[in-house]
Amino acid sequence: MFGTNALEGLTILVALLVPLVLVAALVALIVAVLRLRQQVGRLERQRPVGAGDLEALRADLAQALRHVAVVRYDAFGDMGGRLSFSAAIVDDHGDGVVLSSIHARGESRTYAKGITGGGSDTTLTPEEQQALSAARTGRQR
Repeated sequence: MFGTNALEGLTILVALLVPLVLVAALVALIVAVLRLRQQVGRLERQRPVGAGDLEALRADLAQALRHVAVVRYDAFGDMGGRLSFSAAIVDDHGDGVVLSSIHARGESRTYAKGITGGGSDTTLTPEEQQALSAARTGRQR
């Protein structure tokens, strides 16, 4: 099958390639370890450490827009499917926004009304008030 020279050539080739592959694998391992250490350092810097950090985290969380409610309805008597909606999105203090989309046969209109302290300078529709109330209490009707 193979001559003596062919086997010797193949053996020499394998003998040269194995150390190169091992060196490449070692370099890849070192790079991976360095990147992992860098990511761990970043995560440790982001972790809250003391009670002061916990209070800051609570204050940030209170300002997060995390209370959401959606009320779907038919804006016009001749339209079905409850394609119109009002969505309230507020934080713990009642600050946020109410978004409403009124769907008609030929068009849709979208409105945004700012909310401060649970109220608005702009008059809210009954559906918008219902969405805001549900967002603040956590109860959908």
